Amino acid sequence: MKNNSSLLTLHSSLLTLLFDLDGVIIDSEPQYDKFWGGQGSLYNLGQNFAAKVKGQTMSQIMNRYFSDLSADEQNKIVSECTEFEISMECPLIAGVENFIIQMKLQGIKTGLVTSSDDVKLERVIKKFNMYSWFDTVVTANRVTRSKPDPQCYLLAAEDLRANVSDCIVFEDSFAGIEAGRSAKMKVTAIATTNSRQAIQATGNADLIIDNFVGFGYEDCLRVLK
Repeated sequence: MKNNSSLLTLHSSLLTLLFDLDGVIIDSEPQYDKFWGGQGSLYNLGQNFAAKVKGQTMSQIMNRYFSDLSADEQNKIVSECTEFEISMECPLIAGVENFIIQMKLQGIKTGLVTSSDDVKLERVIKKFNMYSWFDTVVTANRVTRSKPDPQCYLLAAEDLRANVSDCIVFEDSFAGIEAGRSAKMKVTAIATTNSRQAIQATGNADLIIDNFVGFGYEDCLRVLK
């Protein structure tokens, strides 16, 4: 039987980290709350509409909530969202850059898994010079089923030839947290979009952190234990 030290050594060689983008890498969710909250009010979709669409692709949002609109009106919403994304300012989540760089220096495999499309992602990667941060990227352009379906995280694991039991998902939205859990991966929730209490109530997170400050390699290994 392997002792705890042997297990940690084994996990460290296989460890794979998979990150959502909004609310995990960049602190963009408050900005999106403004945009989608405005759309919810405009189209009478309820006061909590911004919360409903978190973690969903644009295609899913259009199909679920705006399918009764004309194609022109739907395209108008998409265009307005694109313009909003181009102009919005959002910082990196505290500690995330240092954390990912340190993980890469130790040879840990990393992936970015986002409901955003390729065009938006390229803008973000260029803005923050993230070109060396991730070994694979899964965007909305690669999936047919949005979070909370686990397809996106399973695709990333397949890309990296990683076992789901060796993967840690970093997520902030309920849909994303559920997607990681449904993929049978460990989930570290970031309490940027939802409160610790609300996340804990779902029972889907193995660990909850406020940001990546002080979070490191040993913490990851403990999550996998």
